[in-house]
Amino acid sequence: MKGIYLLLGSNLGDSNKKLKDAAKQIEFSIGKILKSSSVYSTKAWGIEDQPDFLNQVVEIESFLSAEEILYKINKIEEQLGRVRQIKWDSRIIDIDILYYGDQVIKHRDLVIPHRENENRNFVLVPMSEIAPKFVHPLLGLTQQDLLNNCPDNLEVKKK
Repeated sequence: MKGIYLLLGSNLGDSNKKLKDAAKQIEFSIGKILKSSSVYSTKAWGIEDQPDFLNQVVEIESFLSAEEILYKINKIEEQLGRVRQIKWDSRIIDIDILYYGDQVIKHRDLVIPHRENENRNFVLVPMSEIAPKFVHPLLGLTQQDLLNNCPDNLEVKKK
């Protein structure tokens, strides 16, 4: 299945290397990366008193279910040194499933489309770079439309 979009983020250690390491692990254990956005720098969202984040969106093709992808993502994050503590806190690596094609999934541990996609420039800028016409399955708007109407005022800079 194509049209699976993941957001990679890091703001601890060598963030560029962590994004590259995560992408390699995604290709090894989840599926082929079809497209990668540029890497973007942005101030932290949620808890603002922390280092800036580097973020990147990748589109993958995979035969795994969304639940299987989430399981593998958690393993990748663990292998790369992530320790979960406080929500929105600094992290070595963070990988989120933004979209799983046009599917809407609501489970206890997995909600797709990812909550708040439409309210975060650090998601919409890289999404609009690689998939500007991809339609949000609940809102019926393209990524470019969502970006044009996004209430987020945090600056997102291409690295």
